Amino acid sequence: MIRLRHMQWTKWSGLLLFTLSAFFTQAQVTGGRYAMEFLRLPNAPHISALGGINVANPDQDISFVGQNPALMRPGLHNQLGLNQNFYYSGIGISNLLYGYHLPKINTSFALGVQYINYGSFTETDNVGNVYGTFRANDYNINLTASRQYGKNWRYGATLKWAHSKLYTNTASAILADVGVNYYDTASLWDIGIVAKNIGFMVDRYTTTNAAEPLPLDVQIGISKRFKHMPLRLMANIHHLYEWDIRYDNPADAQTNLLGGTDTTTTTKRYFGEKLMRHFIFAAELTLAKRLTVTAAYNYLRRSEMLVKDKPALAGFSFGAGLYLNKFQVHYARSYYSLAGAYNEIGLNMQLNQLFGIGKFGNKVGWKDTYTDWQ
Repeated sequence: MIRLRHMQWTKWSGLLLFTLSAFFTQAQVTGGRYAMEFLRLPNAPHISALGGINVANPDQDISFVGQNPALMRPGLHNQLGLNQNFYYSGIGISNLLYGYHLPKINTSFALGVQYINYGSFTETDNVGNVYGTFRANDYNINLTASRQYGKNWRYGATLKWAHSKLYTNTASAILADVGVNYYDTASLWDIGIVAKNIGFMVDRYTTTNAAEPLPLDVQIGISKRFKHMPLRLMANIHHLYEWDIRYDNPADAQTNLLGGTDTTTTTKRYFGEKLMRHFIFAAELTLAKRLTVTAAYNYLRRSEMLVKDKPALAGFSFGAGLYLNKFQVHYARSYYSLAGAYNEIGLNMQLNQLFGIGKFGNKVGWKDTYTDWQ
């Protein structure tokens, strides 16, 4: 009797949704074409609240280093970010990111861990005999280094080790992100560009098949904060290397009066539609200096995931952040489709303000503080 993998429906539906929408921008267009799709997921609630991608943001939040390694800088010295994503169907996603600056070599470093727990599944055969349970998970460990160039420029790179376990199959990959950031402290304009997930498979899910492609992406972002208004506006563009990411759904074809298929929709150029699917727009408003509220619109996510008769809030995300002296608390709620939203919460801690580590701390600059942006 052939043993088959049979998952409980709720878990399977969550895993399927994860694959189809793996990282919001993929949806039906490019989802399922790559291994290690989990690397596209936003790494913190602040990122999710801004639409899932944000590669040009000078905010003093270490989570942005996971979006663009060039955003790691001395001002994030000794900041620790802990984030939990309560994803669909009980899937849990945890992220950790810690930053440290070494003045002797004028380089800022960050260490990150991402872990995705899909939960426990029941294994049965084709007639329902239960053979036990199994688990599935993905993770990546990454190291970032960043340096300043000139007055306004920073450049950086992140090296990643990614591992995936699905049932009895495992895979591993080595990848890198390379980014550049320009920030003008006078005009408050920030521009960033990054190439993500450049790499190769070390171990494949199956040795009989060729190595699976990895989820490469090239992204550019721009943000502007107004001097006399507590508002920052942002726009990010993804899939710069691929113009047409529009999904041409065969189900949208209509039957004409003669019973044939109307091919009008397939011959349209859809220039505006193809262009807008690359964009994510976001805004963040600061209230009373310590509280921020955020809203974003992901055009591709809404276009691919909405139900035409009931679009609801698909493609929108919202968030809030509380900035205290030693802590930051962030919350996000993201809407993929009519099926509902998921919630994320994160905590950033300034470790050198919470405790000391004695003489050793003095030697390694544990208590040192640096100007965030020069």
